[in-house]
Amino acid sequence: MENYETLSEAMNALNKQGYTRDFNLVFDKIECAETKNTYSINSFKVDRFFRFEGMNDPDDSSILYAISASDGSKGVLVDAYGVYASNTSPEMLAHLKMPS
Repeated sequence: MENYETLSEAMNALNKQGYTRDFNLVFDKIECAETKNTYSINSFKVDRFFRFEGMNDPDDSSILYAISASDGSKGVLVDAYGVYASNTSPEMLAHLKMPS
């Protein structure tokens, strides 16, 4: 498994591996920022994920997901965890925690 020092280093490496789309959480779905396509829990899988701790503030932490969608789109999803975590459905949280 790869280890990256920074979020940007991981994002650049994943981009070179074909994870070129930018996904965002929308409660119980993810949405591709470029195409506006949405994907339910059953139409994407988490290939890998990486956690990054804030250097100065433990509340400044994020998680990077490498995602493959059912239509062949591959991209990344960046989300905060802890105090700044997104408003996400419990089903989505469970799906993101379990790489497919």
